[in-house]
Amino acid sequence: MTGPADTGPADTDAGGGAPGAEPLVRHWLPDFRLDLVGVLAPLRRGRGDPTMRVDGGRVWRTATTPDGPATLALRVCDGDAVLARAWGPGAEAVLDGVPALLGADDDDTGFEAHHPLVEQARRNVPALRLGSSGRVWDVLVPAVLEQKVTGVEARRSWRELCHRFGGPAPGPAGDQGMRVPPTPAAIRSVPDWEWHRAGVDSARRRALLAAATVAHRLEPAARLRGVAGRNLLRAVPGIGVWTAAEVAQRAWGDPDAVSFGDFHIPSVVGWALLGRPLDDAGMLAVLAPYAPQRQRAVRLIEASGFRRPRFGPRFSPRDYRTI
Repeated sequence: MTGPADTGPADTDAGGGAPGAEPLVRHWLPDFRLDLVGVLAPLRRGRGDPTMRVDGGRVWRTATTPDGPATLALRVCDGDAVLARAWGPGAEAVLDGVPALLGADDDDTGFEAHHPLVEQARRNVPALRLGSSGRVWDVLVPAVLEQKVTGVEARRSWRELCHRFGGPAPGPAGDQGMRVPPTPAAIRSVPDWEWHRAGVDSARRRALLAAATVAHRLEPAARLRGVAGRNLLRAVPGIGVWTAAEVAQRAWGDPDAVSFGDFHIPSVVGWALLGRPLDDAGMLAVLAPYAPQRQRAVRLIEASGFRRPRFGPRFSPRDYRTI
């Protein structure tokens, strides 16, 4: 149901808003156990992400939509019911997507744990679900920024691009500094010196510009899903297996999209399941029994709390702004 806002405590969650900027409101009751913060965690690029904010048990996030920008605020109330509030031209679109965003389309039927650690994690984290944002572009940009750099570098670039080229969040979240991801047109408009200022090297810049040029053709990947969706993304120069998987995991909750080529994941999977590190080929072999839900197995390993041994210094971030 959609209608004017109520006057509950959530009205002041983001510190007020412009007069007349009343949100659209819906209540949704999931038929599964929901971990609101947990299911949305993969969409957050660090604590300073200007497009997503976690305030206790409430989550605020912004999005681009075909209708325009939107801000979505979510919290659990009245038992297990979710109160969803949205502002901006894209409010209806993001409200329509709430169930999928929170994992309603996820289905683990047929998944079998082939290792005690995976089985234990499944028992300990029964609310783990793979959510679907439904929006390729918004998750593609930060995924490309994360190519072959540290998380610190990528998150800094994401913040700076959002602040300089993303719009203010509709509704009260904009008063708190939240931003909407930059649109494809905004990315195409970024001058060379601003890419440098944001710490984005030429390879990632070319990939983002190539994707921005055909962004409208990439959104159907979320409807194609699976291998077909990932292959559509990989048709763009600069988007390979790793980036396509990172997008698929978030845009349509792909249960089989493993981030092959990741600096950390093969080692984590290897230590967790075999007690030794693996490369991509080894991870492909050890995860084979979990197909077509290999990414679900990886998420369960990560959710188990397992930590691989550390034997050396961490990879040092590079600052492309000084190169």
